[in-house]
Amino acid sequence: MSNASGRALGAVSQRISLAILAMGGQGGGVLADWIVALAEAQGWAAQSTSVPGVAQRTGATIYYIEMAPPRAGVPPVFALMPTPGDVDIVMASELIEAGRSVLRGLVTPDRTTLIASTHRAFAVAEKQSPGDGSADPAIVSLATEFAAKRIIAFDMEAMAKAKGSVISATLFGALAATGGLPFPRSAFEAAIRAGGAGVEASLRAFTAAFDQTNAKPIEPIRRYPEKRFAHWPERTGNDELDKIGARLRAFPEIVQPMLAAGARKLVDYLDPAYALEYLERVGMLFDLDRAHGGEAKAFAFTVAAAKYLAGAMAYDDIARVADLKIRESRQKRVRSEVGAAPDTIVTTTEYFHPRVEELCGSLPKAWGEWLEARPGLVGILRPLVDRGRRIRTNTISGYLLLAAVASQGAKRRGSLRYAREKAHIDGWLTAASQALEARYELGVETLGCRRLVKGYSDTYARGLSKFDRVMAAAPLLAGREDGPVWMDRLKRAALADEKGVALDGVLKTISTL
Repeated sequence: MSNASGRALGAVSQRISLAILAMGGQGGGVLADWIVALAEAQGWAAQSTSVPGVAQRTGATIYYIEMAPPRAGVPPVFALMPTPGDVDIVMASELIEAGRSVLRGLVTPDRTTLIASTHRAFAVAEKQSPGDGSADPAIVSLATEFAAKRIIAFDMEAMAKAKGSVISATLFGALAATGGLPFPRSAFEAAIRAGGAGVEASLRAFTAAFDQTNAKPIEPIRRYPEKRFAHWPERTGNDELDKIGARLRAFPEIVQPMLAAGARKLVDYLDPAYALEYLERVGMLFDLDRAHGGEAKAFAFTVAAAKYLAGAMAYDDIARVADLKIRESRQKRVRSEVGAAPDTIVTTTEYFHPRVEELCGSLPKAWGEWLEARPGLVGILRPLVDRGRRIRTNTISGYLLLAAVASQGAKRRGSLRYAREKAHIDGWLTAASQALEARYELGVETLGCRRLVKGYSDTYARGLSKFDRVMAAAPLLAGREDGPVWMDRLKRAALADEKGVALDGVLKTISTL
């Protein structure tokens, strides 16, 4: 057992203070109870208090524990809240909560051992950003390196799930391995057994974290998970799918992983013929890429086209949204996230908010145009259609309703929305090709503008508006050496806020160049 925290077993004569930062459902209260029970079982006095927080909005609940060995029959006086600069051990159940503990002054370089899980549970403020609003974990990692005396940091959430337990057990195992508390491992395990619920799974998770702390206490932190692309099989047993594989292998090897991912997406979205159409489109762009020196640039233009064109062709219409909501894979994920047992009934309420525009788009092209051309009729339909619906997919009526909407996806080739998306994609790819001819990097950045268009209903309308405004500025950048940089700034600004205030500022700047 490591005693790097500076306390040898049995040599502690002063109080020890611990702070636990945990969100709802992570067992922070259970962990605090284990620690108190552990201390009391060893003859120590201990006290636990908690300061509730609104998890992932203003912060996690802070459980504060103080303990002290017996001293001549005189009971100790414990504090009710942690004091900055006076905490021996901080345990954070999520990476950004570890950063918040540093900001609160709970972690100090002369005293504190920081035990933190490196996984992320994104805050509401991070999720509501139109682009990537996630906090940078590298900044938190750097801050904790300076702030803490000792750090134990690895993905304790994933480890706990793999052992069928929750993160409180892995945090407890890491705490035991640090030697920060002067108690033997057997005493920690006894505290878990005394709890009486999920004992075996908790002990498995405890042991895994204990061993990991001793073997490799710090794991590298990544902002984004490592991407893994599945290669298209040589033989699938299906002639149409094998045609896709043959077409894929005609591209350079560096492009094939992204193309395979795009083709899979479009086969799932519509059918193999749609995926072949995608590959033919990318093939024409690849020829242009190669003609403009793309090989020396690892065919970045073609890779970007493979990525963003697949997303553009698999646009979110109401049939797609309904289909995703009733898929078995979604139900399995929901059950996994809530930790439901196999025999537990889980009810799911889905929010569905199509507009009249989505209704028109889902109709055959002639019908949709006919309806749109009659504003009076649209006005009558709008209050009936433009409203949010909460549909319980575990009921027969709710499931059948979404299944009926999802079934219309097979007919989308003749719809008004399909015709408009096709025209929009053609215009976007033409603009990207022209930008490529002006400057290679500008062509790549122009392809990336498609990430602004996502979702359906109001989300789609806002994204499309931003996309059109960004693309309108592209001709102004074609002749500039720093054109690609400005295009990237435009995209970032468009994703910075929902209303487009940042985008307005960058567009004004570009107009003065």
